[in-house]
Amino acid sequence: MPTSVQPARLTACQYTANFADAHPPLTASQAQIESERCYYCHDAPCITACPTGIDIPSFIRRISEDNLRGAARAILEANVFGGMCARVCPTEVLCEQACVRNTNEDKPVEIGLLQRHATDAYFAQPGAPLFTRAALTGKRVAVVGSGPAGLSFAHRAALLGHEVTVFEALPKSGGLNEYGLATYKTVDDFAQREIDWLLSIGGITIQHGQKLGEHITLAGLSADFDAVFLGMGLGGVNALGMTDESLDGVGNAVEFIAGLRQAASPADVPVGKNVVVLGGGMTAIDASVQSKKLGAEHVTIVYRREQAQMPASLHEQQWSQTNGVTIRTHGVLKSLQSSDGNVTSATFADVAEVNGKLTETGSTFTLPADMVLKAIGQTLVQADLGAATLKLTKGRIAVDAQGRTSMPKVWAGGDCTHGGKDLTVEAVEHGKIAAQAMHSALVGHQAGATEFARKRLIA
Repeated sequence: MPTSVQPARLTACQYTANFADAHPPLTASQAQIESERCYYCHDAPCITACPTGIDIPSFIRRISEDNLRGAARAILEANVFGGMCARVCPTEVLCEQACVRNTNEDKPVEIGLLQRHATDAYFAQPGAPLFTRAALTGKRVAVVGSGPAGLSFAHRAALLGHEVTVFEALPKSGGLNEYGLATYKTVDDFAQREIDWLLSIGGITIQHGQKLGEHITLAGLSADFDAVFLGMGLGGVNALGMTDESLDGVGNAVEFIAGLRQAASPADVPVGKNVVVLGGGMTAIDASVQSKKLGAEHVTIVYRREQAQMPASLHEQQWSQTNGVTIRTHGVLKSLQSSDGNVTSATFADVAEVNGKLTETGSTFTLPADMVLKAIGQTLVQADLGAATLKLTKGRIAVDAQGRTSMPKVWAGGDCTHGGKDLTVEAVEHGKIAAQAMHSALVGHQAGATEFARKRLIA
């Protein structure tokens, strides 16, 4: 690393303040007042806008009645990761954007904060289990990956009476919930506490250090288990395609975020004075904001198109700017400059969009940079998949509406599949749908169609 990339740039008090909960939860009185703003619509558009179909008016009404356990149950029935999604979902472009309050007012009901209020209250004092498993089916199911898709599938499969073994390559469970989200969004080890609750249903065993293509194979799992679900996410990072991207100081934003999440203290994480982040999605936002919070003096996101076209939501873009990040658009990296093997600056070509294509204008700009973080997308690692007869579409696993792949007995969901939005909440829904389809295939369509009749809820 360049000598200017250093840890411990700030005081302990500054780190504590910078990495505290970014969006504090509602108080009881605030939640009561906010819940009473809901119209409790029939055929509510917010439900349709939620990828997991949470009955939003129902859980909000229960909050207004001070029935937080009932509210949490309504949420977790539909979305087993309802606590995490309340923290990280782009509610401003999903359920809250669909809120009918937007018709006559500027402010929708704060659905995300109300969801967090209910689930936080439940996790603090869970009491008797909300869910108990159906009668055991005798079927064994394998899951590759313990991220939102994999664990959503595992929980629903266990609920339906199957025995589930999850194979995870990394030391901890959670996937992007554990390794890929900004530290200030998931304080107090919430990701692991939520997973501990999820596993308390029973019937789910997780084996860590099990990498597909190295320790396990798809063919082996298909032979040993009655069904397989692939939810391993995207393990690769797109390259710049430049000879000098191996310079010291040039790295992947995904690894930077993961390193901070797993660090004993943010003071242990090195950061440069001048950080340039390439990309325009949520990873770019999280990496840039956290660079500022670690003590970087200047942080710039460079995106190749107009700011309105950035994949990150407007809310997140504004959040980064509020935290001192500069967003620069219409720039494409052309070269990196260095000294003694360390990156010192980055030169970009100015581009304009002509007939939908980016065209260089002939001018350039250069930014000082002792750290350059790539947030230009991830790719599916095909260490084992390439040897299998698994159909891919645009580099990701092709699936139907129920998550079925081209291989018998194999389902898939989450970021590793083609056609999604790469959202945590969508991955949860993929796992839930695939588990139901798998259940129908293993024990018959009639049993699959009566899922909730086989599930016992304890009030």
